[in-house]
Amino acid sequence: MGCTSSIPKWYPMGKRKKKHISIHEVAVFVPAVRVPVAVDLIHPLRGLVPRDLLDNLSAHRGRIVSLAEENYLSSIPTVSELHRALEEYLPVLLGMLKPEHRLEASVEFKWKSLGDDGRETCLASAWYEVLSVVHMMAILSLLEANLMLVPKDSPDSCERKVSEDSKGVAIDLLLKASGCLEYCVHQILVHLPVQIRKSLPNDLQDGILESISSQALAQSVEMQLGLAIESEKATLSVKRRLACEEVSYFSEAHYCLSGCDTSDAYGKKLLLYIKWKYLEAKAAAYYYHGLIVDKGSESSNHVSAVCCLFAADELLTASKRASLSFCLAAPVTRVPPTWGVMKHLHKKIPEVVSKKSQMYGYLFEQDKNEAFQALPDLPEFPLSLRPDYELPEIDAAWNSQICQPQIQTLMAYLKDDEEDVGSH
Repeated sequence: MGCTSSIPKWYPMGKRKKKHISIHEVAVFVPAVRVPVAVDLIHPLRGLVPRDLLDNLSAHRGRIVSLAEENYLSSIPTVSELHRALEEYLPVLLGMLKPEHRLEASVEFKWKSLGDDGRETCLASAWYEVLSVVHMMAILSLLEANLMLVPKDSPDSCERKVSEDSKGVAIDLLLKASGCLEYCVHQILVHLPVQIRKSLPNDLQDGILESISSQALAQSVEMQLGLAIESEKATLSVKRRLACEEVSYFSEAHYCLSGCDTSDAYGKKLLLYIKWKYLEAKAAAYYYHGLIVDKGSESSNHVSAVCCLFAADELLTASKRASLSFCLAAPVTRVPPTWGVMKHLHKKIPEVVSKKSQMYGYLFEQDKNEAFQALPDLPEFPLSLRPDYELPEIDAAWNSQICQPQIQTLMAYLKDDEEDVGSH
């Protein structure tokens, strides 16, 4: 049993106020956040779950609903607080999945998107609730990573300075997000009945989840490449490998969207983002590959190197156009300053292209046809990142309580009703 409806951006619960998460500048692409809507857990589970455990379950979920309603999720502390609330709720929720309790389909759980469509989806499945919770944890990790990389207090909007510590935290958050999303695909979706899976919103389709996961891995590699560029010990081979891995992850992210419905604003924005970042990554890969090929002693090595560098320069120019297309697509975001890896490459690629083309221009004149066919393929490397995530242990209260159908006297039932009424 389930229902799906489209609701306005103004929410009817409590004081009517417009909810919108505004991300003015994007370092990490963050899909629309999905948040829980208040539902009655007491009546469907009365007599099936001990009252203290039921109150605990209801209180944890109610706190998440309240935090999501009150916060605009525009600062790291508010995002972290909501993330902790989800982590505390999950062990209590997991008890509903135990087959012997027979509670999996006993409650209709309701969630809504904070995107422009405001879509609301309610499904009678505890696995759907677990999926939504773990998915929200992933999206909040992406949101927090973006906040880490786009400091609000930057004195110069044209300059983005991110500390090494912040980059390290962002890498951990990106890996955590990817791990959560991979777990959703391979360990949670498989438990949902076919009919429930057909009713899921686009955000929870396996292709979308896998694409966002690969994007998160690509960006964690980009952060690692940035740290390698700043390190005197990192070799060209290390930098090339990282750049090539980033290309592979973004290519994988695009492939995962094959067959997915990306017709909504966030789907279109995601495709544009992946294209932009893929072009940047490929420019970096060809730049470092060209520098390594140029170390060869044959004239053909130098020709291939110059072709790689020319390709890097053209890809860099194309990435600028792709960045602008992404920023102008709804929801509109600010054009970011060049920083990190790309700040370095925007300076180095034109310089090195000019220098090497002057050095080896005569080789192109000798055999133009061969020269223009000399662009080598990028090397392929095994992908090194293997993010993982595991659900926490079920709350011990489920093991200590006798969670079997309980017979209540009429007086006890009426007393529970009176307590419920008094609490609202």
